[in-house]
Amino acid sequence: MAAQTDPQETIAYRLSELLRRLNEGQKLDPHALAQEFSVNLRTIQRDLNERLAFLDLDKHHGHYRVSGPRLGLLTQQDIERFASVAGLQGMHPQLGTELLKDLLDSRLQSLQIRGHHYEDLSGREDNFRQLKQAIEQRCAIGFRYQKPEGEKTVAAAQPYKLVNHSGIWYLAATDAGTLKSYTFTKISGLLIDDQQRFEPDPAVVAQLAREDSIWFNVKKTEVVFKVGREVAGYFQRRQLVNGQKIEKELADGGLLVSCLIAHPNQILPIVRYWLPNVRIISPEGMQAELEQQLRAYLGTV
Repeated sequence: MAAQTDPQETIAYRLSELLRRLNEGQKLDPHALAQEFSVNLRTIQRDLNERLAFLDLDKHHGHYRVSGPRLGLLTQQDIERFASVAGLQGMHPQLGTELLKDLLDSRLQSLQIRGHHYEDLSGREDNFRQLKQAIEQRCAIGFRYQKPEGEKTVAAAQPYKLVNHSGIWYLAATDAGTLKSYTFTKISGLLIDDQQRFEPDPAVVAQLAREDSIWFNVKKTEVVFKVGREVAGYFQRRQLVNGQKIEKELADGGLLVSCLIAHPNQILPIVRYWLPNVRIISPEGMQAELEQQLRAYLGTV
C-alpha cells in the first residue's frame, strides 16, 4: 500500500506550530511560512485570518502577532489540545471558532475530542449549543432518539460530555444511572429542564476520563494483531487504534500490537483499511469472522 499523508494531520501540525510561535511572541511572515510549509500563500493567509481568527491577531506591515495582553497565556497542554481539533472549523465556520475558544479554555469540561476529522453539523448548531450549555449548567434533559428498530424517548437523562470520536459527535449521558452514548445527529426534540439540576457522579467522571472510545462497556476484550513491516512505521509513529500498545518488535520488521476493545467495530475497520498488512491473532475467530465478511462482500460485487 502506498504511503499517504493524512490532510487533517498535516493541517493540525501546521496550525499547532503557528500557534506555538505566536504564543512565544514571534512575528509571522506569511510569505516565509508558505515557503517553509510548502503551501501556497492563500493557505497561510486562511490559517491566520480564519482558522486562527479566535486569537484576534494584530497585523502590522504584513506580519502577524499576538497582542501583548494575550501573549504567553497558552500552555503546552492548550497547544496539544488545539492540535487535536485543528480541523474543526471546516465543520462549520462559526461553530468551529466557538469550539476552538472553548477547547482552549481548560476550565470548560463539556467537550472532548478524539481524532482529527469531523462531521458536518450544519443546521444543528443550536441543539449543539443547548446541549453544551446543559452540560455546563448540570441540567437534566429529555429527547427523542432514533434507533434502528424505531424511535425511543429518553427522559431525565444527565448529560456529561459531548465527545467527538473519529469524526462523529456523541452525547455521553446517564439514563437511569447507566452511562450511555448517543449519536448527536440522531437526537431530536431536545428539552432542557433547568429546574432539575444534578451533581456529577465522580465515578462517571473518572470513567469518561479513562475511556478512549464511545462504547462505555465495563468489560473489555483484548485483541492482539500482527502488523507487517511495510506499515509498521505508521503504528510506531502514532496510535492508529485507540489504546494500542506495541507488545513486541518482530525480527522481520513487523510488530505485535494489542488493544482493549468494547466492540468489534473499534478494531475491524482499522484491520480492513490496512489489509493485507495487518492480521488479527487473538481472540480466536475474529480474523475468521473478518475474512467471512470480506468473502460475503466480494460475492455481491
